[in-house]
Amino acid sequence: MALTRSYPASTLRRLYLLLFLLSGFSGLIYQSIWTHYLKLFLGHAAYAQTLVLSIFMGGMAIGAWWASKLTLRWRQPLLAYAVTEMVVGILALVFHPVFMGVTNWSYDSVIPSLGNHYWVEVWKWALAGLLILPQSVLLGATFPFMSAGLLRRLVHEPGRVIGGLYFANSLGAAVGVLVAGFVLIDRVGLPGTVTTAGFINIVLALAIYVLVRTDAAVVSPAASGASQPAAHASAPVQALMMVSLLTGLASFFYEIGWIRMLSMVLGSSTHAFELMLSAFITGIAIGGFWVRRHIDRFANPLWALAVIQLVMGALAITTLLVYGQTFHIMQGLLQALAKTESGYLLFNLSSHGIALLVMLPATICAGMTLPIITHVLVTRGVGEVAIGRVYAVNTVGAILGVVLAVQLVMPLLGLKSLIVAGGMVDIALGVFLLAMTRDALPAWRRWGVAASCLLYAVVIAVTVPLDTSKMASGVFRYGSMLAAHEQVLYHHDGKTATVDVVAHHDSVSIRTNGKSDAGLVLDEDRAGSDESTMALLAAIPLMTHPDIRHAAVIGLGSGMSTDTLLRYPGIQQVDTVEIEPGMVEGARQLGNKVAKAFTDPRSTIHIADAKTFFTSHQSRYDLILSEPSNPWVSGVAGLFSVEFYRLASRHLNDGGLFAQWFHVYEINMPVLASVGKSLAAVFPNYRVYATSGGDLLLLASHQPLAAPVLQPLLGTDLAQRLALIGIHTQSDVDWTYLGDHTVMGPLFESYPVPMNSDYYPYVDQHAVKARFLRENAGDMMTLLPFATLPLQQGLSWPVDAPGPRHPLRIAGSIRSAQQQLQYWDSRQQGLPAPEGDWLPQGVENMQLLRLPLDTPKACDLLVAQAVWLPALQEFIANIHRHVNPSQTTRVWQALLESDCLVTWSGEYQQWLQFALAQSQGDNARVIEEGLQLLAA
Repeated sequence: MALTRSYPASTLRRLYLLLFLLSGFSGLIYQSIWTHYLKLFLGHAAYAQTLVLSIFMGGMAIGAWWASKLTLRWRQPLLAYAVTEMVVGILALVFHPVFMGVTNWSYDSVIPSLGNHYWVEVWKWALAGLLILPQSVLLGATFPFMSAGLLRRLVHEPGRVIGGLYFANSLGAAVGVLVAGFVLIDRVGLPGTVTTAGFINIVLALAIYVLVRTDAAVVSPAASGASQPAAHASAPVQALMMVSLLTGLASFFYEIGWIRMLSMVLGSSTHAFELMLSAFITGIAIGGFWVRRHIDRFANPLWALAVIQLVMGALAITTLLVYGQTFHIMQGLLQALAKTESGYLLFNLSSHGIALLVMLPATICAGMTLPIITHVLVTRGVGEVAIGRVYAVNTVGAILGVVLAVQLVMPLLGLKSLIVAGGMVDIALGVFLLAMTRDALPAWRRWGVAASCLLYAVVIAVTVPLDTSKMASGVFRYGSMLAAHEQVLYHHDGKTATVDVVAHHDSVSIRTNGKSDAGLVLDEDRAGSDESTMALLAAIPLMTHPDIRHAAVIGLGSGMSTDTLLRYPGIQQVDTVEIEPGMVEGARQLGNKVAKAFTDPRSTIHIADAKTFFTSHQSRYDLILSEPSNPWVSGVAGLFSVEFYRLASRHLNDGGLFAQWFHVYEINMPVLASVGKSLAAVFPNYRVYATSGGDLLLLASHQPLAAPVLQPLLGTDLAQRLALIGIHTQSDVDWTYLGDHTVMGPLFESYPVPMNSDYYPYVDQHAVKARFLRENAGDMMTLLPFATLPLQQGLSWPVDAPGPRHPLRIAGSIRSAQQQLQYWDSRQQGLPAPEGDWLPQGVENMQLLRLPLDTPKACDLLVAQAVWLPALQEFIANIHRHVNPSQTTRVWQALLESDCLVTWSGEYQQWLQFALAQSQGDNARVIEEGLQLLAA
């Protein structure tokens, strides 16, 4: 015999609300994790977010409508809820292997056979939808099942039950998206996160089953007065369904618009998106919490709903006024917060606060609307079937809102129009509802309220512009706005990003969501560091493999890398893959330096994501150049993953090259090592070059790589471009080299980090933190070519080869070292010291270094004052590394023969022997002498 007991109503309500909170928690884990999965397949986070929102909400609409038809047939909907949660959990446990299987099958078999780009997109979106639709339908059924079951059990407080369920589900969702994004994905990856959500659903199912089976007070549909629809319902059913649909549409106009707007304040990272989504849902939860205590007391719920709609529309449009201030708040925060672990925590909390500041007022109103609509329908004769139908119609409106916002309103009319349109829809709904409540208040008061809200909204909409200079400032990076002399020349709110072209004094940059992606100097006779990077990314592969004929460039940027490739006569075709159309139009504004990318008949620009482009076109290339945005931008880290490198590898010709851009600013060595490990897992041979002070080129191939040779490029249009960035001779090219896989591999492996994977996204999870902390992977630049010890000569360069340096950074240091050696030689030969302005500051140090030779009587004084040994160490640090080792041998020999050395202690002699071993390239002795010095 089953054990049963009678639970007090308050205890039962709290138990079920707690369990439904966990259901919301797992539900938003799914939404978050599906976005991560599908952006890998669709190619961009914005597209994935759109699809997940649409399918997630659409599936929930279907599920809610389906559940509304079934609840009346079942004596205990809570058991149906338990079964639904169980199936959702089981599907979650198999989601990852199913996703892997069907997407690999698509890339390998289906997409190559489709050919036409249109059908490829249809297939991808359809398959992505099918992957998440079954669970979405089931998740949509959970709310009607839970609501119907509790309404039957707690028949005397329907408003409190409905409002409480909306609140609990939304609160769990707000927390779930943060836990998934900030904790679970980092700890257990995408597979572990979706599995965790699945286990939560299974535990929920078992808990609900136990509660139902042990609850003695089971109420049948006939016994619960609200369950059966009345023959003549007194509620305006069709009107309220329309309100539910249109307010759902307006709410997602807000969500899409606010997320894009705040991306330019908080940054467009994955974590920023999760903070914004959590803020949106938090407002809905607060609205549900408030209304659950008041909904049963409303004398006229339709009047309350009308006022809420009017106020929500007005508050949504007010966000245009608030938005401009968020840039100043972020500016103040970044200037005040320390770049530490605790500072990063405060940065995220503050970012969440900024999102709440913008979203909370209107979303609190949004959280009240569905409970009120549902309560009116349930209590006025429609019955519990209203729960699922209201939920379903609202989610259909949300789908329409997402599609119209992303595909039509935002690209054509802009962000401001999107927010205003949503606000006007809600205000119009408020006016409509006021017309239905004729007996609630005198007409002059009803229409006075409506006219006041409408007038306020119109004034804000007309008088408050969105400041494009703030939106283009990238305030989230350095806490600074555009200067007065900087001007926005082009602004476009695209489907995936907002694109700006900003003019400076003598340069111009193209930006996405406020982040600069490339900059050009307007003077065609000069070049900046970005131009050095973009030119060398194309030129070094051409110098390595002069027979390159067909090339692909991932990420248009300014268009300079594409333009540089096209300046080489041997190039026959360059395919440039860019996902945002607005980026193409913006780059066209940048002038002659990038004109070939748009005018040369050998150039074709494809609007697509890289993975789809390669799998659908099935082309093979001599060179694939990957130059996307920074890896902390949501969706971009997938272009630095081992899976992407495998895909690119399959589209290279025999002996083809893969070139990967990376940066050392706003990043750290563990993140760079994770990318390096991923690259090495696919390409056994790679070489690393410095293309500017902050940028790298990782050049990889399946075949051994030769050193780049400038000669094939001389006499071409490309040689002129290289001359602008300081590449005139073969030595200039040599100086860009940092090391190959034999050197870099052990360096990368020394960091205990995993290789970056689509499913264990180390880079996506850690790059944004490195950006905030302003960390730097400059060890890549300093460890080998700029180290005090000549490590690179010993590891990967012949002893007599010129020390590899980047000319833009240390040409002055090289000249200084050579001039100081000239001073040494002049004094050694008894000649007077050279005179003139050319003498470097280091001459004073050289004078100290020569004191044992020029003033041997001062030996004891030199030791007493401790001035000579620091001079020797300074010479090793600042001269020895900038010249050929053989050039310094004469310095060490002269010092070893000085009379002072006989009288000095062993430490001085050890330092000289250490330096002499370096100059002779004797690495064994360098280690031996160095260990003795360390021991001392």
